[in-house]
Amino acid sequence: MRRPATAIGALLVLLGACTGPGQEQAPEDRQAPLPGEPPAVVLQIGEVGGYVPATYALARLPAVTVYSDGRVVTRAPGPARFPEPALPALQVHRVDPGGLQELVGLAVQAGVTETGDLGSPSVTDLPDTRFELRAGLDSATRQVYALGIGSGPDADGRYGLTPGQVADRERLSRLVEQLLDLPGTLGPDGVEGPEPYAVRSVAAVAAELVEPGPTARPWPGPPLDVAGVGCVLVPEDQVGPVLDAAASATDHTPWTTADGRRWTVLLRPLLPHESGCEDLSRG
Repeated sequence: MRRPATAIGALLVLLGACTGPGQEQAPEDRQAPLPGEPPAVVLQIGEVGGYVPATYALARLPAVTVYSDGRVVTRAPGPARFPEPALPALQVHRVDPGGLQELVGLAVQAGVTETGDLGSPSVTDLPDTRFELRAGLDSATRQVYALGIGSGPDADGRYGLTPGQVADRERLSRLVEQLLDLPGTLGPDGVEGPEPYAVRSVAAVAAELVEPGPTARPWPGPPLDVAGVGCVLVPEDQVGPVLDAAASATDHTPWTTADGRRWTVLLRPLLPHESGCEDLSRG
């Protein structure tokens, strides 16, 4: 069953209105803000839930965020490392309004606006993948458990999914691949970048350490006065010192505050549409 796409069509018209028929967009105008209140999220894909430590669940970054001004923010590629860097590396691509229209169209084709049963593979503790498409005053959200499990030539129905559910899941998996390979999806001439994401705001997701461990580093940020697992926004004048300290730290580095308490801290760069810790608690 497909949801009416009236609002999505309105978004496509809105984006198309930025460039008249047959008009070529000058390079310097590619990233002119679109109508509305930028930065507005058009499409976002990320994982929620699953069996992960509470600090990692709260600090989790979306896999991809597409904005109405043409920015597309993703994790920067790199070799797997353990432990991971204290500050996740992000990158930004830029697409023009035509490319943005195409990405919205791909999301619709992939089934983000549909409401059929995607099934639940017979595995435990894996996250859901949430797809959010925002168009005008309306929104389409689709969530799928254990995306990627039960698909492929070796699945053979072992995970309790019907052929139709497998096909629908594969469409959504393909959308993720397309958004993570924008030059391959839109063509190299339709994409600018990537460029490193300039971190201007950071949230610190912290939990107190009660077991003895390695020597802790002095924490250069705000007081970590949280109970259990909590989040503290790093003030603007302390972002620089925190980023400097993070450059040689990992997500397993212990930190100590002036009161002698020891902490584990995950640094979470805020995205363009985010303003504080309250934006991290949605999944």
